[in-house]
Amino acid sequence: MKIGFLDIEWVDVLDVLLLAFLLYQIYFLVKGTIASRIFLGYLLVYLLYLVAKAVGLELLTTILGYFISVGALALIIIFQQEIRRFLLIIGKSTNIANSRLFTRWFRQPTSADPLTPLKPIIDACKSMSSEFTGGLIVIAKNDDLDKFIQTGDLLDAIVAKRLLLSIVSQYSPLRDGAVIISEDRIRAARCILPISENDEILTSTGFRHRAAIGISEVTDAAAIAISEETGRISLAIDGDLYPNISSAELEEKLGQYLAEINRIRKRENGKDASL
Repeated sequence: MKIGFLDIEWVDVLDVLLLAFLLYQIYFLVKGTIASRIFLGYLLVYLLYLVAKAVGLELLTTILGYFISVGALALIIIFQQEIRRFLLIIGKSTNIANSRLFTRWFRQPTSADPLTPLKPIIDACKSMSSEFTGGLIVIAKNDDLDKFIQTGDLLDAIVAKRLLLSIVSQYSPLRDGAVIISEDRIRAARCILPISENDEILTSTGFRHRAAIGISEVTDAAAIAISEETGRISLAIDGDLYPNISSAELEEKLGQYLAEINRIRKRENGKDASL
């Protein structure tokens, strides 16, 4: 089929549809962030480049071509967090990452151990909520959180309710920042977390909750935020915030989120014990 100066075949139609689907998924990924505006601006420049090339505007095509070639590298730098999230989503949607062979040889045992107790964490959050004590607790899953752990004070202690409460106490020098739990241990306190830049977050959301969302955006860790003003418990997972949930709901959501990796760890521990 030929339309004017364009020769269109069914393969071209399929190519356009697949590209449109890919662009929609990318836009959905960056929607609500500052990066979305940069993405739309770059997309408009690229469309202008395609039109100029098709019409035969050589000078404009050359100028826009240089801009796009340099802009591609800039986009990789600007969208590094979004690209990481995109690849993480793809990895989560495949069964390869959860296969027995992949788990045994490639996955590092650096998170969400089956022995990681949720009960002392839930009990501590319940006490913090009832006493209007603010706090931020991060529980690792698969991703390595060492770069965030290094920003705080290293502890390497057993997970216990009284220890968590003493860390977030108003008289404690460790109360500012986040507590990071990994491999059945409280790895560090007073850790610095990335702040989410999502434009869709309510302006009334405090920095503690923005930090919880931020760490859940750049890693697969779960973050619990307790408000000092209202005592409400919130849970951030995969960039989504579940505000004002009860301790029972917190335990249920955390259990479901960590159940997959816990099953893998139990299977591997049982296999190692039988050797």
